[in-house]
Amino acid sequence: MRQGGRIDRFWIALTRKKRNEDDGSDSQLARVLSLLDLTGLGVGSTLGLGVYVLAGSVAYEQAGPAVVISFLVAAVASAIAALCYAEFAARVPKAGSAYIYSYVSIGEFAAFTIGWNLILEYVIGTSSVARGMSGYIDELAGKKISTALKETMGMNVDFLSDYPDFFSFVVVLILAALLAYGVKESTLMNNIFTGVNLCVIAIVLVAGGMNCDPANWMIKPEDIPKGIDAGVGGFAPYGFAGIMAGAAKCFYGFVGFDCIATTGEEAKNPSRNIPLAIVISLIIIFLAYFGISTVLTMALPYYLQNPDAPFPHLFEQLEWHAIKWIVSIGAIFALCTSLLGAMFPLPRVLYAMSTDGIIYKKLRTVHPKTQTPVLATILAGLLAATMAMLFNLQQLIDMMSIGTLLAYTIVAVSVLVLRYEDQTLMQSATVTIPNVFRQVFNVDKLKSPTTLSSSIVKFGICIFALLVCAVCTILVLATDELSAEYPGTLAAISVLGACMVFLIIVTALQPTENTKLTFKVPLVPLLPMLSVFFNLYLMFQLDAGTWVRFAVWIVIGYLIYFTYGIKHSVEGAIAKQAAVNGNGITIVKNGIDNNAFDGSNDKFVSTVPAENPRKSSKNSYSLNNE
Repeated sequence: MRQGGRIDRFWIALTRKKRNEDDGSDSQLARVLSLLDLTGLGVGSTLGLGVYVLAGSVAYEQAGPAVVISFLVAAVASAIAALCYAEFAARVPKAGSAYIYSYVSIGEFAAFTIGWNLILEYVIGTSSVARGMSGYIDELAGKKISTALKETMGMNVDFLSDYPDFFSFVVVLILAALLAYGVKESTLMNNIFTGVNLCVIAIVLVAGGMNCDPANWMIKPEDIPKGIDAGVGGFAPYGFAGIMAGAAKCFYGFVGFDCIATTGEEAKNPSRNIPLAIVISLIIIFLAYFGISTVLTMALPYYLQNPDAPFPHLFEQLEWHAIKWIVSIGAIFALCTSLLGAMFPLPRVLYAMSTDGIIYKKLRTVHPKTQTPVLATILAGLLAATMAMLFNLQQLIDMMSIGTLLAYTIVAVSVLVLRYEDQTLMQSATVTIPNVFRQVFNVDKLKSPTTLSSSIVKFGICIFALLVCAVCTILVLATDELSAEYPGTLAAISVLGACMVFLIIVTALQPTENTKLTFKVPLVPLLPMLSVFFNLYLMFQLDAGTWVRFAVWIVIGYLIYFTYGIKHSVEGAIAKQAAVNGNGITIVKNGIDNNAFDGSNDKFVSTVPAENPRKSSKNSYSLNNE
């Protein structure tokens, strides 16, 4: 009995939710963002390192000219994930991130997982852009910098870079110092750099297009120079597996446009404009990638591409030196803006998580003069700088992709769970074997969720995820056996696929909640389940080293949570004191410093002195939500 009680308390702790008294009706933000504004936001936040490095890198290492198909697959997966993200944001109608949304809607453990992956996303985003900038500068210097470092300080370790990149390390530390001292992004400067970015893309498309040769998409195996590992030639030299492995990397190029979904309070007609802006921005981004990758692979054979700085290398080979310098300098300016954009949200996520108590509360300290979370910014900068110095660009891109794909998978699952349960109206149901079978097919045609129907959906989602993992394992490990010569493999795929379809049908038959939202994902449960499949499949395409590095990151995060966060959670302390003391006035001494319950109105009132002297830190949290 005691053991059962501990398990129950542990489960309650993992699923406790952040109190949210704001339904969005009292928003202080003006609804001023039009469809054009939202589309510009999505495009501007996404077109960065992916344009300047990704196309050439994936063409050279994974997909060849079929990199255009890789970008298409990544775009489809990103679109479905973004639609799920948009509904997730609509359920918490206030500005914020997936961390806040999941904390309010799903629970603390899911929120920590997403927040920890957001930290990884921003850290890797900063490190990868710095490394990309370093690659461009090194290419302009004739690779003298990398050559010298390899000769004097080479690192012969499989899972690390060939040499320590001190330039990237210093650049990230300088940026962290600037952010710590309160330097803010300039709208004018961002607009200028965005214009430069678009001009560089246009120059590449025009200049590269003038040198396109369709024959480079149909290279025969005998025409490939000896000593070069370039697959079998043709449009897809590395086959279907290469295209999908390339799609996993190309997913990196679409990370960022989901910021559109966080503008629910500021968008005009959000139920129409947010999903439209997501689709339109995705189309524009895909066309940019499609054009760049087409020009690169038609103007220069895929096996001759430079994976670190494809543009300078292309124009060097074409002996268009003036264009090479124009494009390279423009790319460096554009990457500067991407670097700032990648680093800027990182300390804010750390600050939010530390304020909630699920990571070390010291990180929430705000400097009285600069009014920035200095400690969080400096630690984030050190982490990003160290990773930029020790890992090469491709390793960083893979790590960012896997973390973002996992976060998007959790968001898709969360949308399904929330759509099929209504915590305010849900009725209990008698659990017997006949009742379960009747509810699986919803024989009674229930219109509102019950505890049984919700449990069936949750159980089905878990089984579906396991089936997807099994299918992905077969597709990745037994790609060469998917033919009539191996009927056992085809039969296994068919059976697993049929079970997945059955689970989708069972889920679709269950009653859904009827909450009115500014946006809901269409074709539920099909699209969220497809999102889970695409995301997990792309994760399985990444190499074992990426999984090991990601596992280390996740283990570190969970160690922090289970040794510190679960005990010091602000929401946990509020719930505990509310349960013990009811509505009485109580000073909380453990877990929350200087906080009290106001028994007159059943609210928890924070009386922590404001870390920012210009702003009040007094916040109220309702105790009646649980």
